[in-house]
Order: sequence, then C-alpha cells, then structure tokens
Amino acid sequence: MAVPGTFLVPLLLLLCGPGPYPAAAHSHPGVECVLFNEEYMTCMWGSREMLKVNYSLYYRYKNMSDKVECKHYLQDQGVRVGCHFKQNELIQFQPFHVVINASIGGKTLEIPSEYMLLQDLVKPEAPVNLTIRNISNNQLQLTWATPYPKARCLEHAVKYKSNKDTRWTELSVNGDVFSLPSVDYEKYYTFYVRSKINKYCGSTQFWSEWSVPVFWGSNSTSKGTVEEQLYWYGIHTVLVPIASCLLLLVLVILLVRMERVWVILMPRIPNPSKNFDELFITHNGNFQEWAGVPKDVVESFKPNYSENICYVTELPPKDSHEPLWDSSNHAPPPVPGPPAAPSEPSPYQKSY
Repeated sequence: MAVPGTFLVPLLLLLCGPGPYPAAAHSHPGVECVLFNEEYMTCMWGSREMLKVNYSLYYRYKNMSDKVECKHYLQDQGVRVGCHFKQNELIQFQPFHVVINASIGGKTLEIPSEYMLLQDLVKPEAPVNLTIRNISNNQLQLTWATPYPKARCLEHAVKYKSNKDTRWTELSVNGDVFSLPSVDYEKYYTFYVRSKINKYCGSTQFWSEWSVPVFWGSNSTSKGTVEEQLYWYGIHTVLVPIASCLLLLVLVILLVRMERVWVILMPRIPNPSKNFDELFITHNGNFQEWAGVPKDVVESFKPNYSENICYVTELPPKDSHEPLWDSSNHAPPPVPGPPAAPSEPSPYQKSY
C-alpha cells in the first residue's frame, strides 16, 4: 500500500505547482496603453481584483540605453494598476518598450512586452460645436470642430436617425463637413460625430467618444430631448395647478383680512328709507306730526275769512233777439259762418 502513495505525492505537486511564482506570472494580464488627444497617456495592466501584488513599470524608447521607471502610478485601494505619462514624457514615431516587474517573495519576476508606436495609440477627443444649416430647400449641412491639435490627421464618422427610423445610419467623412441631401421637414433628426486618426498619420483603431447630439426638424424648437419633454410635462401638469391653487388661497386670505380696507376704499351707499318708516307707518304721511310741529302753529296757517260769491251778467246788443243768459246758463254753441262786421259799441248793463 505504500507504493501507490509514492506516486500520489508527485502527482499532487504537479497539479498544484511548485509555488506561487509561476501562478503569478501566468495570471498577469496584458498591458494596454492609450494616448489621449496627444496630451497624456495611460498604460493599464489590471485591476485590484485581478492583482495580488504590486507591479513596477519600466519603459524606454529605441534611442535610450537605460530604462526609466514610471513616475506616476495609478492605484486602486493601494494596488498599482497602471501608469500615467505626462506630455513631456511622450515621443512619437519612435518604438516604445514597456517592462513590468513583480516582486514576489523576495524574488523579481520580469514580464517583457512588445514594442509599441505611440502614433498608433492615439485616441482623439470627441468633436464639439456641432452646427446644422439649411443650404437648400431639402439639404442640410452639418459642421463641427475638433479639439485634436492635428485636424488634418483625423477621419470622422457621422451617425444620424429620425424619429421615424428604427436604425442608425453611419457614414464616414474625411473633412469636418457633412451634407445630407434629402430631408423630410416632418421628421425630427438626431446627429452624432466621432473621430479617429486616419491611415496617413497612424494605424490606431481607437475612436473618440461620440459627441454631444444635435437636433433638427419640425419639433427641434418645441419638443427638445426626452428629458426636456418630461421636465415641461411635470411643470404643466403638477406645478402649474399647485401654484394656481396656492395663489387663489392667498388671495382669499387677503380679501378676508382686508375687508376694512375695502370698506374704506369702496364705501357703501347709505339707504335712507329706514329713516322714514315712522313717517309713513305711524303718522300716515303727516309731516307736521312726524316733524313735531305744534298744533297752534298748524292752525295759524289755516285761513279764517270768507268771500261772497259775485255774479256777473252781460246784456245782448239791441238788434239781437237772442235770449238773455247769465252765468248760471251754458253758453250757446257757436254758429258757423263768415265773421261778422265790426259794429259800434253798445252800452252794457251790469248789475252787482
């Protein structure tokens, strides 16, 4: 039974390995270096979850004899995960070599890397200042600016979609102008632009991030983005009714509290009818009694004398045969005919 045991020990040692050193070398991830807009560069080789020990990065260019250690390490909770290179440490169009050393158990494990060219590692910044113009009835022109210092080394990609499309349309553009020959004024378009180093300046595959979108169409001024729609919908449906109710409540409170001010500013017209109720109800319209005039004064205004009736009689002319009449008889009706000629006055007899 001892013989089989002698074969198990080497087998376990073979499976588990002689120690942690080969395992650390095998678990080392690749190095990825990116030159951002030719302003700075980062070389990353892992994360805190993947790395158990600290690594040291050394680099050199082709014309340098000695290696230089990284001056600005990037750390994740105390574990080195990358290196940051400033602009004055970068030299393009020269082979760039990186060596990573790992110290494990008092021994140094060196992991070499291949030579790289920095012009192939450039990732430009996203385009800015996107502008849309109408150059004809149905044609649009999209222009933009780039923060990259060498604009002639860039190629661009434009993607656009209308509100009625289900897929994006992406086209390559060499310059910084894009023309869309046919547009529908009833649609709402969205445009994005990104950039990359062209084949004449490098062979990088790093595209910039997509730019901030720009919009055009029948709803571009009133509809806006989805966030703007939700913002204005909330204002119109929630804030406006609440504000209106609060304003109405404040006005009601002010009216109640300022009733005396309203009475001063707009006084009521008095009604004098109540002051004469006693005149018409109690005294039956007798003003003297209502006013309290003494009876002797009232009697003094009554007449205390009498006049005799005077009767007047008019005698007819001598030539007339009409019967006499007096004031007790009615006057005879007038007889139609020509007017009588004036005659001499005749004496009248009057009796009193």
